[in-house]
Amino acid sequence: MREGANQALNRLVHHLEAEAGHVVRAYSPVTSTPAFEPAGTLVPVPSVRLPVRGEFQLALGLPAAIREDIDRFAPDLVHVATPDILCSRALTFAKRRGVPAIASQHTLFETYLDYYRLGWLKPMVETHLRRFYRRADHVLTPTETLAVAMRRLRGDERVTVWSRGVDRTIFDPTRREMAWRRAQGIADEETVVLFFGRLVLEKGVETYVEVIRTLQARGRPVRPLLVGAGPARSDFAELAGVVATGHLQDRDLARAVASADIMLTPSMTETFGNVVLEAMACGLPVVSADAPSARALIDHGSDGWLCSADDVAAYVAALEALIGSPDLRHKIGTHAERKSHAYAWSDVSAAVERVYQTVRSAQHPSLINRNQRQSAGRVTI
Repeated sequence: MREGANQALNRLVHHLEAEAGHVVRAYSPVTSTPAFEPAGTLVPVPSVRLPVRGEFQLALGLPAAIREDIDRFAPDLVHVATPDILCSRALTFAKRRGVPAIASQHTLFETYLDYYRLGWLKPMVETHLRRFYRRADHVLTPTETLAVAMRRLRGDERVTVWSRGVDRTIFDPTRREMAWRRAQGIADEETVVLFFGRLVLEKGVETYVEVIRTLQARGRPVRPLLVGAGPARSDFAELAGVVATGHLQDRDLARAVASADIMLTPSMTETFGNVVLEAMACGLPVVSADAPSARALIDHGSDGWLCSADDVAAYVAALEALIGSPDLRHKIGTHAERKSHAYAWSDVSAAVERVYQTVRSAQHPSLINRNQRQSAGRVTI
């Protein structure tokens, strides 16, 4: 699945192996239809499909064969990325062997529950998350806002921001193609409003549908464009003229994104918002929920638009202003594209490597010479 978390981890592994000389071994559930070629050595962990969200696989533990494989690999550091059963067991495994463990935060799981009528589970989930992140030797968060909250949760300063990057060789305004739009049945005078990412309820699907329905009822020439796949695809069915691409990759993905006119993202559950950054790199003005993740990327009124989470009228007003002024769309999109230049995968991956070195040397000071760069290590993710 082409999720932001998977992208970031895959980019990190590539940097660690190809650019920094480390050896990485990743342990994860796998599917028969991976979204991209994994970097490093991927070891499949037995798993089952989740009943409500069948696109996800859940490992039910750390089997003996996997533990033996990790022991043979003898990692210098363990990086856990999801507060699930597998990574909880991996944390315990690392601690018993005296190997430093880093956790990275990618998802605000506790914010998903209400969308699936599971709000009654929130206290239990929050208790588990507190315990999980406190057990790690260091935590990586995607934004400073989340880092502040994590430092408060842990009661210490062993938290570092791991931002995200965007591949500007792929995501670029030049990917826009009017011929592609026309091939989808989109008229040149129509304004294409993009929904980009997994089609799941917690991404603000209900709000997106209501906003587009309101605009269409007012006679605005808008076309909804869905780039992504997921179980909430049928929730968009009531909208007129929906163009749904399904899952796309690389240049096909960038072409679809750049060929839109505006991106609307009402999600309040993002930790970073990779799709927002990718849309900005394509020169799109983004109208987003005023979530901490979006606030970290968007300067309201300059390179995007922030609206109160459930304020449909505010989203409609923002979109109507952009629909009515191609010059305003171009101005905001240009500023957004310029801002995206500050986010490079190589820089953010190198920052994580520095955290690895700091944590590793703090636990094993003899591994590092003060006057030399730390030697390459073996990392389990």
